Amino acid sequence: MSFAGGGTDISEYFSEYGGAVINSTINWYAHSHLTPAEGLLRVVSLDYGIDEKIEHFGYDGKNNLLKATINRMCKDKQNGGAEFFMHTDAPPGSGLGSSSAVVVSLIGVINAWLGRTMDPYEVAELAYEIERNELGIKGGLQDQFSATFGGFNFIEFMRDGKVIVNPLRINKDSIKELECHLSLCYIGFTRLSGGIIERQIADLKKGTNVDALHEQKKLATEMKNILVKGNFDELGDLLHVAWESKKHMASGITSPEIDKLYETARRNGAIGGKILGAGGGGYLLLFSDFRKKHEVDRAMREMGAEAKAFSFTKEGLTVWRSKSEQ
Repeated sequence: MSFAGGGTDISEYFSEYGGAVINSTINWYAHSHLTPAEGLLRVVSLDYGIDEKIEHFGYDGKNNLLKATINRMCKDKQNGGAEFFMHTDAPPGSGLGSSSAVVVSLIGVINAWLGRTMDPYEVAELAYEIERNELGIKGGLQDQFSATFGGFNFIEFMRDGKVIVNPLRINKDSIKELECHLSLCYIGFTRLSGGIIERQIADLKKGTNVDALHEQKKLATEMKNILVKGNFDELGDLLHVAWESKKHMASGITSPEIDKLYETARRNGAIGGKILGAGGGGYLLLFSDFRKKHEVDRAMREMGAEAKAFSFTKEGLTVWRSKSEQ
């Protein structure tokens, strides 16, 4: 869940100006389970209704994340060796970084299978390489680092390509209070994040959205200070400012339907909010006075955008062995 700074984690921006984001992980997970199996490489994916043996490792739109991870990590095992069971709690295209979480989870189980160890920075960087370079999926760096490290983080992207993850020390009471203010509403519109990011990069090269990206970076720092202090009086207003700024980063981030939902939420008591991820759909995050949150949720439900239960979690990549397989 990204609060501010999204877009400044794209290399075309941070290599020139340096970037920063503020985000946190929530208790929706990407699950990958690997069972060693001789003479077989099979994948079961609940999200796509897939149960098949992998025989071709070209990128044809089917199981590309798994194929690319295997191609980068263990080409010698392509012709047999394991069954993969995969599932994500967040739907693809949700704006919650589900594809990056899937790749991070796959790296975790494959490392355990091969008896290798990688530190969190290495895992996140490999996940980025797999998505962005191996598969050519457009996007930034924050999703891979958030999924790997877990918790609330202020993540800085240096001009030289170095990434610095700064974990935030936020007490439990503040986290619970924040949860009482937030609504996570699935609006269900089709997201074409790759196209939005391509337009964002094109606009960046023309210089038409640089000020909006600078504003996102500034807001990430301001939100970090608010979260650490646990005083949320200003957070809703900052989210509203961040959303107004984000809409100027590229065309397609918002739409008349999204604008109507957001305006309705504000009329019913929401102070601020934003579309998560690149934009265009997925999940709408809203911040309200907790005494009005039920009215905001009701208004969103009546418009077909049901609020989904969630909580924040400190967990990032976690790998364990099933007792039956030890």
